[in-house]
Amino acid sequence: MNGLIAHCGAEKLTRAELAQIPTPESTDTFKPIPHETLVTSLIETLSFRHINVVRDEYAVTGDGMRLFGFIELETTFDGCRFALGLRNANDKSMRLALTVGYRVVVCDNMAFSGDFTPVLAKHSKHFNLVDALAVGVDRMQRNFDPMRRQVASWKEAQLTDEHAKVLIYRAFIEEELDVPKHLARDVHSLYFNPQLEDFAPRTVWSLSNAFTSAFKSLEAVPQFKATANLGEFLGTIT
Repeated sequence: MNGLIAHCGAEKLTRAELAQIPTPESTDTFKPIPHETLVTSLIETLSFRHINVVRDEYAVTGDGMRLFGFIELETTFDGCRFALGLRNANDKSMRLALTVGYRVVVCDNMAFSGDFTPVLAKHSKHFNLVDALAVGVDRMQRNFDPMRRQVASWKEAQLTDEHAKVLIYRAFIEEELDVPKHLARDVHSLYFNPQLEDFAPRTVWSLSNAFTSAFKSLEAVPQFKATANLGEFLGTIT
């Protein structure tokens, strides 16, 4: 078990591996949730709504306390699959939260649409995980159509080369996006010299995929964090 914890954050984990991560003891005011229990309950909640999961991947921080996950759904739209982003912490550093996401079929890029939305209830001793996830999933389903429209608008939103360069500069040099600065050159190259024909048009969609393609070089936890921050950043330019 200690070997797995030491490796956490460097690679994505399976549901079975999540079950090996220890959970802190509950207190009178805080009820930690085992990562595997949380994920299993979320997938069951989706199943009750006839939402099928085709792929899921997870990462935790080195101490095993914070969880990030990406649950890819069966439903497709415009070359993407809907997904849910999940985050949680058993060290009180952040609330259990969900966000709408998608995976681009042609290149396997994962992306989130905007920031994570905290589930209503806190992790008190009266916390009901099933009820909290039901509320969270219902809220996320209402965001599917807005996300579909957002992707469509990004594909239509043309960028001049100068504007694209300014956005990359803002993201990395002005630090509007909390990501490693060394990726700036990779994003620039992937946008102006795309590896796939789908991303040849000079659009916000192509730029977003230049970012998410570059993020693949990061270890698991930093990749999840960078991807989550990107949706909020891009939402400010369209």
